[in-house]
Amino acid sequence: MNGTESTDTQTDTDTRTAVVTGGASGIGRAIARRLAADGLRVAVLDLSPGSPGEDGYALTADVTDRAQVDKAMDAVRERLGPIHVLVNAAGRDGFTRFADLPFADWQRVVDINLNGVFHCVQSALPDMLAARWGRIVNISSSSTHSGQPFMAHYVAAKSAVNGLTKSLALELGPKGITVNAVPPGFIDTPMLRTAERQRQLGGTIEDHIARTPVRRVGRPEDIAATCSFLVGEEAGYITGQIIGVNGGRNT
Repeated sequence: MNGTESTDTQTDTDTRTAVVTGGASGIGRAIARRLAADGLRVAVLDLSPGSPGEDGYALTADVTDRAQVDKAMDAVRERLGPIHVLVNAAGRDGFTRFADLPFADWQRVVDINLNGVFHCVQSALPDMLAARWGRIVNISSSSTHSGQPFMAHYVAAKSAVNGLTKSLALELGPKGITVNAVPPGFIDTPMLRTAERQRQLGGTIEDHIARTPVRRVGRPEDIAATCSFLVGEEAGYITGQIIGVNGGRNT
């Protein structure tokens, strides 16, 4: 057994605790439900939390507020045990011409999409370090591959998440902790439907499906399936990777 493995039974699959931020809806909700179905103890952190299932635990927390994050993580530890899996799915988009973008809007999007990851990783990390085993998955965005007009603040924040992922993977790998990012492509979520109604997609959903090699819109469950693999034992040799789930739109 090498130095990055642990004999601690607290890290057995059926007793691991996972925290999913932004887990009340969309991609985050699908991830929380999938991890619960996989047998993990799942806690959801969200501004408007909802349970991922009978075994789920939902807490209200603003990921931009470190005090709220720490309080929520402590509540998870008290109820479910040490945190060994963290999926950062909380996010917020925005559509504004850069020349007209107020700094307050820029800051808010960066706070949620980037600084929220910082707070949650730092808050959950002590348990993973103690166990010498951990899995962190950051949900970024396929917009980091090619950019997106009118979304400079969102693309900048999600691109930084990819960079943070790579740096943390190098730093935490020797401690038995893997860190990866999943940039979703064209996924059917409430956020996507709102963008379509606001005519921010550069066409309809059907138009984008026609430009997607697999000829369908993605489902939140597609992202959840990837996260399910990345947080498991079989993914222990995968870290620092940006794993696109986008139907072939970005290769």
